[in-house]
Amino acid sequence: MNGICDGRVVVVTGAGRGLGRAHALAFAAEGASVVVNDLGVSPDGAPGAKSPADAVVAEIRAAGGTAVAHGGDIATGDGAASLIHTALRTYGRLDTLVSNAGFLRDRMLVNLDESDWDAVLRVHLTGHFLPLRHAAAHWRAEAKAGRPPLARIVHTSSGAGLLGSVGQGNYSAAKAGIVGLTLVAAAELARYGVQVNAVAPAARTRMTERTFADTMAAPATGFDAMAPENVSPLVVWLGSAASAGVTGRVFEVEGGRITVMEGWRAGPTTDKGARWAPAEAGEAARRLLTVAEPPGAVYGA
Repeated sequence: MNGICDGRVVVVTGAGRGLGRAHALAFAAEGASVVVNDLGVSPDGAPGAKSPADAVVAEIRAAGGTAVAHGGDIATGDGAASLIHTALRTYGRLDTLVSNAGFLRDRMLVNLDESDWDAVLRVHLTGHFLPLRHAAAHWRAEAKAGRPPLARIVHTSSGAGLLGSVGQGNYSAAKAGIVGLTLVAAAELARYGVQVNAVAPAARTRMTERTFADTMAAPATGFDAMAPENVSPLVVWLGSAASAGVTGRVFEVEGGRITVMEGWRAGPTTDKGARWAPAEAGEAARRLLTVAEPPGAVYGA
C-alpha cells in the first residue's frame, strides 16, 4: 500500500474497536506498518475474554497491509515500554504514536467513588503519559545520535475535557489533563523532531453510543456523521510527515467538520497597581465579566 504514511511505523492504542480500529485501518491504507494495541476490556474497564487486536491485524493483512498485535496494559510502565519495544523489534523504527485507549465509569460527582476516579484517570491520562514517555526517550536518543526523527504524537481528548460533561467528572478531568500534557510535550519535544497534537472527536464508539444514544445513532440513509472513520483522516495526516510545522494544537472533529480549538488565553484585564479589598476585587471581576466572552455550554447541562 502506498500513501502519505508509506514506510512509517505507527502505534495505535485502544485500536481493537471504535476510533482506534478506524485509525489503525486508515494508517495501514496509507502505507504505514501498524502496531495494534488493545487490552480487550469492557466499556467500563472490566477484563475481557480476548483482545480484539488480533482481529484488526487480520483485517489489515487481508487488505494487503502490515500490522502486528500488542495486548499489554499501556497504563503500566512495563506495558508501555513493551508497546514501544514491539514496534522497534518488529519493524526497526517508530514514527508515530496515537494514544486512544480509554473507558468510562460515569457518575454524578456526589456518587463518584475514589476507585472510579482513579481507574478513569489511570487509563486515559496515565495511559497517554507512559507511552509518550517511552516513545520520547527513543526519539531523543535518535536525535542525539544524529538521526533526527520526523516523529508525531496524536492524543485523544474530548469535548468533555474542553467544556465539561455532566456526570463525567472523572472523564472530563482526564481529558482536560490530556490537553495540558499535549501542550507541554509539544514544547519539550520539539528540539528532538517530535510534533504533538490532540484531537477531540465526536463519533460513535462503545463509550458514546450508550451515553449519547440518540445523537450517535446511525441514520437509515445518507452521510453517517458519527461514524468513527470520519475522524481518522485528520489523525492520519497529523501522524504523517506531511503535517510538518503543526504542533501544540487541539482539533475538534465531527463528521465532515474540523475545528481548531483555541484554549485559555488572556481576556479582559484590569490592574489597580496595588492590593484589592475583597469587595472591590469582586466589583472589578464583575466589570470584566460584562465584556468577556461567555464560556461554552457544559455537555448535559
